[in-house]
Amino acid sequence: MQIHNLKRQHKNKKDRLVGRGGKHAKTSGRGGKGQTARAGNKRRPELRDIIKKLPKHRGYMFNSFQIKPVCISLDKIAKAYSKGGAVNPVSLLELKVIKKMKGVVPKIKLLGGKEDFNVKIQVSKCLVSDSAKEKITKAGGEVSPVKPEEIVKKAK
Repeated sequence: MQIHNLKRQHKNKKDRLVGRGGKHAKTSGRGGKGQTARAGNKRRPELRDIIKKLPKHRGYMFNSFQIKPVCISLDKIAKAYSKGGAVNPVSLLELKVIKKMKGVVPKIKLLGGKEDFNVKIQVSKCLVSDSAKEKITKAGGEVSPVKPEEIVKKAK
């Protein structure tokens, strides 16, 4: 192989043709006069105005995705179960103490209320705070331990 036999791998770039017909360089075929050709052309894109008008959802990054339990005080339980009985998410739903959330019976957590609690109840499938557990056992009720699978059930 000799030097006069070598060829370029990439051909030379051709100069850009100016907008006088030809191969459509710069503005040929599109125009370009008027507002865009003048100094001080600062038109705002319409889409930006639309975006600016949308409400901002601030703080969404720090909200947890975990479904938090619905907290119910023993005061509400005492009103709903005045004669005692079994307390579980389904019975609370029937007595309209709680509502379904997105078609699902939510987790329940019982909290110790302000008043003295003297209703004999049997709590199952509910999370219970220490103060509430103490008040329920003092009143003669029972609190059964909760398995994580039992807390949330799909609505039928």
